[in-house]
Amino acid sequence: MEQRVSLITLGVDDLARARRFYEQGLGWLPKDAPEGVVFYQVQPGIALALFGRGDLAEDARHPIDGRFSGITIAINQHTEADVDAVMAQAEAAGASILKPAERVFWGGYSGYFADLDGHVWEVAVNPGWTINEDGSLTL
Repeated sequence: MEQRVSLITLGVDDLARARRFYEQGLGWLPKDAPEGVVFYQVQPGIALALFGRGDLAEDARHPIDGRFSGITIAINQHTEADVDAVMAQAEAAGASILKPAERVFWGGYSGYFADLDGHVWEVAVNPGWTINEDGSLTL
């Protein structure tokens, strides 16, 4: 598996409030904002997303239970086969598969696992995003 982070998703209690904070308070500009989520290109190769905390817990199939903070870290891949390979590699290393990789409502392919300390990782292909040759993400 390549050693990189593509996307950090923050589960937020109120998406509109969080968006105002990042955009009006910090001056960030959204790169994309489909229904229920907002994406920011925070530096070349890395993006930050704001997503409702409950929706994120549901998508990751991991309840907010004192261990799940509502933050996920994503590793975006080039192909569905790459996603499957990373998920298998993580599971073989002892990760718990929370959501097997599957086609998802936003048009991509995504799965979630929890590492040995319970940190939640998403492995995904997003057909609307570019994974550059160096592994960096461009929204």
